[in-house]
Amino acid sequence: MVIVAAIDRTERATDVLAEATILAEKFEEEVHVLHVMKRSEAIQIEEDSTNKDEAVSTAELREQAAQPAKSLVDTNPTGVGTTTVGRIGDPASEIVEYADDHQARYVVISPRRRSQTGKLLFGSVAQTVLLNASCPVVSFADQS
Repeated sequence: MVIVAAIDRTERATDVLAEATILAEKFEEEVHVLHVMKRSEAIQIEEDSTNKDEAVSTAELREQAAQPAKSLVDTNPTGVGTTTVGRIGDPASEIVEYADDHQARYVVISPRRRSQTGKLLFGSVAQTVLLNASCPVVSFADQS
């Protein structure tokens, strides 16, 4: 089993990693730091590379998707085993699928603050993960 720290490119990622590390220490598990690149970002990278006559492989896209996770772990050593992962697609679906595939003990995620109307109109990655994950999800609001 693993603890999945699902991060984005915001400052909340540090808190997600810290919480995942606490759980990993308690349960003697490894932390998988997961960042999901939206398809629109991947398409933009592919289009930019096409303009330069340099095709981007799927492996390269996943490497780019994992970069925020690698940077986070590099700047915030955990003291527990960590694996950085990049996926491409719908963030909520990819997080749930990854957690299921790796038999995660917990998923740790930090939702963005949104108004109720914003949540209704745009949905919420955290809400979708909370509703669909087959393991417990630790979700906490930004304290700032």
